[in-house]
Amino acid sequence: MTVRDIGIIAKTGQPAIAGSFHTLVLQPTSFCNLDCTYCYLPDRRSRRLMPVPVATACARSVEQQRSVHPVSVVWHGGEPTATPIDHFRELLAPFEELRRAGRVRHEIQTNATLINQRWCDLFAAYEFEIGVSIDGPDSLNLNRLDRAGHATTARTIRGMSALAEAGLQYSVICVVTPETIDHPDELVAFFTDLPGCESVGFNIEEQEGAARTAVSEEAAYQFWSRLVRHRLAGGRLRIRDLDRLADYLGATRAGRADHGPYEPIPTVGHDGRTVLLSPELLGITSPRYADFIAGNVRYEPIGGMLARARELRYVAEFVAALDDCADQCAFYDFCRGAQAGNRYFEHGTFTARETAYCRTTRQALIRAAADQLTP
Repeated sequence: MTVRDIGIIAKTGQPAIAGSFHTLVLQPTSFCNLDCTYCYLPDRRSRRLMPVPVATACARSVEQQRSVHPVSVVWHGGEPTATPIDHFRELLAPFEELRRAGRVRHEIQTNATLINQRWCDLFAAYEFEIGVSIDGPDSLNLNRLDRAGHATTARTIRGMSALAEAGLQYSVICVVTPETIDHPDELVAFFTDLPGCESVGFNIEEQEGAARTAVSEEAAYQFWSRLVRHRLAGGRLRIRDLDRLADYLGATRAGRADHGPYEPIPTVGHDGRTVLLSPELLGITSPRYADFIAGNVRYEPIGGMLARARELRYVAEFVAALDDCADQCAFYDFCRGAQAGNRYFEHGTFTARETAYCRTTRQALIRAAADQLTP
């Protein structure tokens, strides 16, 4: 594949989008046992399962890529642990040779409500990196409800306790909403005290699907400022967002910052249909972009889809927008152009340069860190 296949960033002369992938998101089931108020997934009531031949085709795509870096195979959903565990084990089998060779590592993002000892044993056997989704203590976790409208905090904590008792560490993703943005101290205290929690990533609520009141840029700035002050005061909770910024600053000072192209995130649905750039596009349809599907992994390797990615209207528009970001935005070097899904869900197009995600998750974070670190 040549850089011309993907398109280049004029300012850097580099490919806009990488021709290989380091993350592969798989949907073992479209079903989720929860009904979170901010969820964007359209098929979360369907109990469809990924057939083993789809997993086999995904493993073949990884093998054909011949990357020097291991590929993170991220089992997402729906709720991946809603997959019958014996079937889930069958889906892992095609990757096992690659995993043992160090070419694949498994990750899972789960609400943890269904985790039991059998799941803990599977995670340990296949050396899973585990991510749990919870938005804080019960008073701040009010958006994560089950299908009867009941709170789920206690069930998630029970699942996390099972992981900790099995000696398995996990990270947390916390969605920060307009209702919780003003409670950073409570969130930090809660996650600091969770047994087995090694880090937390704070995702400022994004506009995906149904419209909700957005988090303001000023509220996000105050939130990040408080987290930076917590870190400077010696807080022991690892915060993904601050760690990434610190890593970037350290690498930049040392002259070894990674200025590579945008990393595609191929996402494969239960039936093998594949979208590029952003997992949030799976299952979405649009008059402008149809169904975003690049192909079906059962019939074409993902590398082939990436090689002709610019034939897709949404990819071509995104490449043009990235070029505009690199030319116009002072935050591009750290942000690398934000996320493709946010452009679509906020603007209905991929051509927009700036999004609320940019302002609240990247720009507000950098400004908060700069203000707290500057005498």
